[in-house]
Amino acid sequence: MLLQAAALAAIAASPGFVGWAAGAILLGLGTAMVYPVLLAVVGDVAHPTGRARAIGVYRLWRDLGYAFGALVGGFIADAFCLTPQSGRPQCSRSCRPGS
Repeated sequence: MLLQAAALAAIAASPGFVGWAAGAILLGLGTAMVYPVLLAVVGDVAHPTGRARAIGVYRLWRDLGYAFGALVGGFIADAFCLTPQSGRPQCSRSCRPGS
C-alpha cells in the first residue's frame, strides 16, 4: 500500500506524461501486490456456502467505485476548469471555448 501511495503522489506531482506513465506503472505494481490479499481476506471471512456471493458483492462495489469515481472526477474537473496540462484553473468564467 505504501507503493500505491507513493505512485499516487508521483502522479499528482508530475507535470507531464512520462511522470504519469511511471506513476501508473508503480500503481499497477502496488495493486498487483495488494489485490490478491484483499480477495483472500474476503474469502476467509465469508462462510464457504456464501463465498462466491461475497466475492461478487465485493467486486461489484469495487468496480462501481471505479466507474463513479471517474465520472465524479470528470465533473469536478469540468466545474473547476481543471486541465491535464497544469491541474490548475485556466479560466475565470467558462471552460468551454466560444462560450
